[in-house]
Amino acid sequence: MLRLINAALNEELFFKIAGHKLTVVEVDATYVKPFKTDTVLIAPGQTTNVLVSADQSSGKYLVAASPFMDAPIAVDNRTATATVSYAGTLSSAQTTPTNPPPQNATAVANKFTNSLRSLNSQKFPAAVPQKIDHNLFFTVGLGINPCPSCKAGNGSRVVAGINNVTFVMPTTALLQAHFFNLNGVFTTDFPTGTPPTNLATTRGTKVYRLGYNSTVQLVMQDTAIISPENHPIHLHGFNFFAVGRGIGNYNPKSDPKKFNLVDPVERNTIGVPSGGWVAIRFRADNPGVWFMHCHLEIHTTWGLKMAFLVDNGKGPNQSLLPPPGDLPKC
Repeated sequence: MLRLINAALNEELFFKIAGHKLTVVEVDATYVKPFKTDTVLIAPGQTTNVLVSADQSSGKYLVAASPFMDAPIAVDNRTATATVSYAGTLSSAQTTPTNPPPQNATAVANKFTNSLRSLNSQKFPAAVPQKIDHNLFFTVGLGINPCPSCKAGNGSRVVAGINNVTFVMPTTALLQAHFFNLNGVFTTDFPTGTPPTNLATTRGTKVYRLGYNSTVQLVMQDTAIISPENHPIHLHGFNFFAVGRGIGNYNPKSDPKKFNLVDPVERNTIGVPSGGWVAIRFRADNPGVWFMHCHLEIHTTWGLKMAFLVDNGKGPNQSLLPPPGDLPKC
């Protein structure tokens, strides 16, 4: 078994081993229906477990990790390599090569992503929320804001945001402010269903409030205001079910009819496809304040993030634990 982790800052990666099939059994620490593939797609922040059988002829086999980018954005298009060497192989033996997919191999990426399904067995059921309390629509993408000190940008700079809000990191921790009821750190007026209308974004430390144990359906739509791009979105504090995805603009009338509510893959990081959308569902049963952000390092520093505030439920088992007495405060 190989445990694959994409620890890159800004690149989604293809992974291959020459001459060997990979049996995918787990993503983001959740079992999936096993399937065989020769290429794994893995985004920053994602994990994938695969089984590999050493059933080929004795020899050396190239391992390759190469970037995936199907938008007109420059990437470091180099291939990282390693070698699988069978015991007893002579050091002088030639390495069996493998060809990485093209950098813009959207079909390869989609085939892998669409093959992922929850195990949904009696022991490991897929508890997909069927009734929804919060039906949310978030746009994710880039923008341009004024920056008088940015001489290289002629007085402007690139920013990122969700629903046209560029998140501003507070100097006091969100969880600390929530637990101790501190005013002035954040507001609970994060907008919903508000597509951007121009290049500029608003700035703010805004969160979206959820009642304990409420259910959420969230559609995330990539925008092409500057350029379409695949955004790997990571949600803290929860797993979610990826019930749908598509290319182009989300259609709230027709697309939900195609949702998989039986065995969708369960994970905590998902790629919003270039110029497309994904739909996820989760149950807010973990009280606290939880970031959701793009896992491309440059985008999260530009403000492509927000947070969900989940209220306490009833009793201590459904309530946020107090911090330890010696916890340093921000």
